[in-house]
Amino acid sequence: MTLHTFSVELLRLTVWLALLGLIFVPLELVFALHPKQVLRKGFAVDLSYYFLNSLLPAIALGLPLSLLAWAARHVVPDSLLALTGKLPLWGRILGALIVTDLGYYWSHRLSHQIPFLWRFHAIHHSAPEMDFLVAPRAHPVDFLFSRYCAYIPLYLTGLAGPVGAAGSIVPVVVTLIGKIWGFFIHANLRWRFGPLEWLVATPAFHHWHHTRSGPINRNYSSQFPWVDALFGTFHLPANQWPEDYGIEGTMPESVSGQLLQPFLPESVQPHAGRQEEPVS
Repeated sequence: MTLHTFSVELLRLTVWLALLGLIFVPLELVFALHPKQVLRKGFAVDLSYYFLNSLLPAIALGLPLSLLAWAARHVVPDSLLALTGKLPLWGRILGALIVTDLGYYWSHRLSHQIPFLWRFHAIHHSAPEMDFLVAPRAHPVDFLFSRYCAYIPLYLTGLAGPVGAAGSIVPVVVTLIGKIWGFFIHANLRWRFGPLEWLVATPAFHHWHHTRSGPINRNYSSQFPWVDALFGTFHLPANQWPEDYGIEGTMPESVSGQLLQPFLPESVQPHAGRQEEPVS
């Protein structure tokens, strides 16, 4: 990435952040689930993660996913490529959203099951308060692991790849929807959506995933709660919200400290109580 490209990308991210702020900050002030200051503790840390994990995909995901798309074209059966290739654009996008969410679900669940992965994922859960800017709080290792697991099924099913214009636009649309939805489900909003909450992820659904006092290890999906229902991890009681958020244990407050944390000795890792028993 050249200096010019980096500068343009940084400007784009700044404008995008300003638009997100114009949308979510007023909403979180008017419809706040938990009243708090906009510049709350950890705001600068999450802001740093926003830029870090927004610039990271262009550097660490672009080439591997391009190679994956090329490999899929030569490995995936022609019959599957023909089937998915016949789908209209809206059908490919819907299918892509589903398969990426399935891939993300299992990467997310494994990040709670496997102690090594939890070391990195704990950083995302360490936020003691919830708002839209918590969404990008993630260690780069955790971020890349979940993105690879989400996008691999996308290419292996032929829903995205170098097969026509639709194949190239699908990942762009899915990424955009995923980013916007990620900010939304972390938002400090008290809205409830009735039966719709079984179909698409909402703040109420995802807030329960971040609860510190339980029940923990629920609601791994980022977009479709019925995926959790399918695998027995759905939890969304009516008219109830988590009492608190965060992790058992301590986490450094600085970005540099958090980036280093997973590589420190076992004795200083966040409490393992959030981890599940292995999937049978």
